[in-house]
Amino acid sequence: MWLVVACVPLLPAIFMVCAGYGVKAASLCHGAVAWLLRRLRGRACAKSTHAFVFSKCTHGQADSVLRTFELYADTHPSPCIGPLTGDALDEAVRRVGPSRVLELGMHCGYSSVRMLRLLPSAGRLIAVELDPLAAELGEEVILVAGFKHCQFQVLASSSAEAIPTLRSFLEVNEGTGEGLHLVLMDHDPEQYLPDLQALEREGLLGASGCCVLLIHSNQRAADRGEVLDWIRARPDRYSVKAELQSMTEIFYQNKSTRVDEREETLTMWSSASSQR
Repeated sequence: MWLVVACVPLLPAIFMVCAGYGVKAASLCHGAVAWLLRRLRGRACAKSTHAFVFSKCTHGQADSVLRTFELYADTHPSPCIGPLTGDALDEAVRRVGPSRVLELGMHCGYSSVRMLRLLPSAGRLIAVELDPLAAELGEEVILVAGFKHCQFQVLASSSAEAIPTLRSFLEVNEGTGEGLHLVLMDHDPEQYLPDLQALEREGLLGASGCCVLLIHSNQRAADRGEVLDWIRARPDRYSVKAELQSMTEIFYQNKSTRVDEREETLTMWSSASSQR
């Protein structure tokens, strides 16, 4: 936080420097200022949201926590996905029935609570949040909703740094077909594609099937199109299942792994039959 505060007095000087170096520098400056303002607004929003939910909800009741989030969002700016997108998220979680879930961008914990209340008793959620303050407050909200640390893990980290470490948290063994069953992306839309590629590269997506949900309430159509074009160019592994106003559902399945498993099963069956 001290870095953000220290940068504020330097903004006029940054603008003057950028004006002298042309359009590219101005574009970089605009991006830096936008990031700074987002961090300042985001932290203020996280604190006020947490304070309201913590004081107004019934502790230990997940549905009360969700209703309190929504009550706050009726009159205040909020990063929460809201009840309409939340209902679509609930439907996807119920249909997939995941036991291993990854959330990229937990914000204040609203989506985390929505998903955790629908997971099986042995289910586990890994939530990744770039802002350490939002991660801390979101973790408190999850605990207030009645969930225990054995059911979830919060990582205060960028998605790019967190993804290579997830294997140890999820106890994923490469080649076993186990992996994530559902991934919710609600962080930086520019990271959706590189993070999806990283999850596949690290072998974290369940080979037998993984549902990937992209939240795009504030995403540019061009950014969304880039992700969807990449997915549609790989029909052997990806398919677009649904495109809603604020959420796109993608399904991943490594069909080559399924073929290898089927052939191995047939080989074992043939060997057993020949020994009889």
